[in-house]
Amino acid sequence: MRSVSIVGIGQSPVGELWNQSARQIAYRAIAAAMAEASVERADALFLGNMLSGNLLDQEHLATLVADFCGLRGIEAAKIEAACASGGAALRIGAMAVASGFHDVVIVAGVEKMTDTVGKDTTAGLATAADAEYEALHGVSFVGLNALLMQRYMYEYDVPLDAFAGFSINAHRNGAHNPNAMFQEAINRDDYLKAPLIATPINMMDSSPVCDGAAALVLAPTERAHEFTRGHHRGAVQILASASANDTIAVHDRRDPLFLQAAEISSEKAYRQAGVTTDDIDLFELHDAFTIMSALSLEACGFARRGEGWRMAQEDQIGIHGRLPISTMGGLKSRGHPVGATGVYQIVELAQQLTGAAGANQVANPRIGMAQNIGGSGATIVTHILGV
Repeated sequence: MRSVSIVGIGQSPVGELWNQSARQIAYRAIAAAMAEASVERADALFLGNMLSGNLLDQEHLATLVADFCGLRGIEAAKIEAACASGGAALRIGAMAVASGFHDVVIVAGVEKMTDTVGKDTTAGLATAADAEYEALHGVSFVGLNALLMQRYMYEYDVPLDAFAGFSINAHRNGAHNPNAMFQEAINRDDYLKAPLIATPINMMDSSPVCDGAAALVLAPTERAHEFTRGHHRGAVQILASASANDTIAVHDRRDPLFLQAAEISSEKAYRQAGVTTDDIDLFELHDAFTIMSALSLEACGFARRGEGWRMAQEDQIGIHGRLPISTMGGLKSRGHPVGATGVYQIVELAQQLTGAAGANQVANPRIGMAQNIGGSGATIVTHILGV
């Protein structure tokens, strides 16, 4: 197996991009990544997307995007794993290069979520849950996460405002990210006054519905120098790629407050990369809801059970903290265009590891981790990058 590196990155701003179609948004990110890597062709395009069939009446999306980008004749495939589609697409792309089947691969993620009304978008997102035993009974994703958060608060005697630090950190970082949907800092009062969506989750606990795309160019590490001569940012190596699943329905899990797939995929990734939690300089976690931030920190070994929220309360997760998370705003502030989120995380890790994160730059990072979650913890993909 060959070592794989990221030699080009690109992204579109995240927001309500009503004047752009999915193919146009994807093109913007892919063209930027290809330009940075100085490539005009690739062997394959693997595109993370969840909702094009439901919300856009458009499947066969990867081929549509490849055609629009002038990449005819190559392999093109859409990768769907709910909100983990972007991370899953990267894993497929990395394996394609590592195996020697392809030399230059484009991995992208795109989602267009704002052209439909709220109830249709919510129904589309609910297709990542168990259709017969969860969605059929009217449980939305915010509802499922509200139940998890409520149970967590009860089991560990945690006050509601304990989760405020996650939102405050995300918005503080997003304020300095020109591609973020929300570029404004918030304080504890803003969090406490936010309207409820599903008790106890309020607007500041939840990531937004939005549009966006991000892209990467992958190549064998031994050839990475060929693609990075034209720009100051060097290549970033993929040290580990791992994925694990759990039950789709939350009620089928032995312990609904423990993300077993996060534990399994992160442990696999640690072993692949030859690192421990102490070696991770920053962590782009999947903060679709603040409860997921706490559960992820615990399952990945950064905090003890029931104490992940303390890392936020004590500001251990800030840019200058023990473990910076959501360094460019995360899903909460940058936004969560679901099929693209996992690729945005990797783009942002690459920016950090190459010193290109601007005002949000973490001091001298060498190893970063990203974790992309599909459903309420049913598919979890973990990547570790290094320079």
